Amino acid sequence: MSFLTKLFQRRVEDFTCEKCGAGVRGNGYTNHCPWCLYSKHVDVNPGDRRAMCGGLMKPTGVDRKGGVYVVVQTCERCGHTRRNAVAKNDNFEALIHISTGADS
Repeated sequence: MSFLTKLFQRRVEDFTCEKCGAGVRGNGYTNHCPWCLYSKHVDVNPGDRRAMCGGLMKPTGVDRKGGVYVVVQTCERCGHTRRNAVAKNDNFEALIHISTGADS
């Protein structure tokens, strides 16, 4: 995956989405809920779990970098913004909803 940096730390973790309550099976690259596309602000660099904020990362947009679509997320607590690659199993309807600028 070309979007990964040297600072990336792969972590295989399952989690329960704090926004919609869905159970999510992690694969080491999973960084958001595939149903509602929310995440949690837990990393300074991907996988390091060093962010102290812990706020929910709201999906605020869909963008494209090269040939890869990304979900733009903004922390509801501190305002930090990050971009996460769209995964094959992400909810396509949620991606469309976000890309139209509708409130999620």
